[in-house]
Amino acid sequence: MSVHPTTGDWVVVAVASTVTYTVAARWCMPTPKAKRRVSFAPLAGWVFLVPSAAAKGYSIPYILYLFSCILLMMTAMLIPIRKRVAAAIMEQEQNPRIKVQLNAVSVWWIVFSFAGCVAAMLRCWPLVD
Repeated sequence: MSVHPTTGDWVVVAVASTVTYTVAARWCMPTPKAKRRVSFAPLAGWVFLVPSAAAKGYSIPYILYLFSCILLMMTAMLIPIRKRVAAAIMEQEQNPRIKVQLNAVSVWWIVFSFAGCVAAMLRCWPLVD
């Protein structure tokens, strides 16, 4: 058995990460409007990321790897602070004239989880064939 996943394996990973992100993100969002917005992120990835990466000459496994990593990174960044994010979204939708800021704990979580995810992504990069 090869350590390097095939293109078919990356398709399965991309589909699984899309489903995981969509379910988790919709679960975290407090309003139907917010649920609709987060549901379009994978579509935006397919529309913008995939053609951009293909134009740069990346292979299909690399494109699927990047797509999957980005969705899973957004999931990892969102789930632990879902209650704070949901409260901020609710407040913003109730008072659209004011700009609601995330609290410091949420901002620090996003920064450190982003850094950890990028480090893991770079560490696993050689597995992509």
